[in-house]
Amino acid sequence: MYKIFIIEDDEKIAEIIFENISKWGYEGRIIGNFSKVLEEFLNYSPHLVLLDINLPLFDGFYWCNKIRQVSKVPIIFVSARDSNMDIIMAVNMGGDDYVIKPFSIDILMAKVNALFRRVYSYHNSKINTIEYRGIFLNLNDFTIVFEEKKMELTKNETKIMQILMENAGSIVSRYDIAKSLWDSENFVDDNTLTVNITRVRRKLEDMGLKNYIQTRKNEGYIIL
Repeated sequence: MYKIFIIEDDEKIAEIIFENISKWGYEGRIIGNFSKVLEEFLNYSPHLVLLDINLPLFDGFYWCNKIRQVSKVPIIFVSARDSNMDIIMAVNMGGDDYVIKPFSIDILMAKVNALFRRVYSYHNSKINTIEYRGIFLNLNDFTIVFEEKKMELTKNETKIMQILMENAGSIVSRYDIAKSLWDSENFVDDNTLTVNITRVRRKLEDMGLKNYIQTRKNEGYIIL
């Protein structure tokens, strides 16, 4: 079932959209906390976002930019702002479509259905992102994002970050990391793992994240 995330501060409009989403057989969720839009987005992992522009705290352009740093999920702007500049900015920020309020719910749902057909009929664009302490790891394209910085990782570097972030606060042994990378620690020597850990640390430091991965002597590694 496709999931739709509704980022709208007008409760009446949000409820109308939610009810129609359900009628079409989709699952919907209305934003709960406007200071944690990205966090709720990642936790819900929707297949499509309906995004207003005029929102509390930060506007829709801001949140579109944040979402685009970690995901290629389709975004439809739904806004009362009808100037050409707003529409152009929405598209340039990564929006896939733009619906002006007041709108026909039938037209909105037609656009939603069209986007689902276009995006998901050809490939399964699964959202696969992990977040911890403001760091976002995208498992689909092997990238890591922190604040406004984005860094490409190798496949093995991504796996190292994945196992450490999934076990944040706990020590992960070198054995477990090696096993996740190569299925068996016997496939590589110990220095190969050390080299991979060192490379990840350098990239994190280049993003301003010094000592993000900490060593626990004779035990393994941990992120706190």
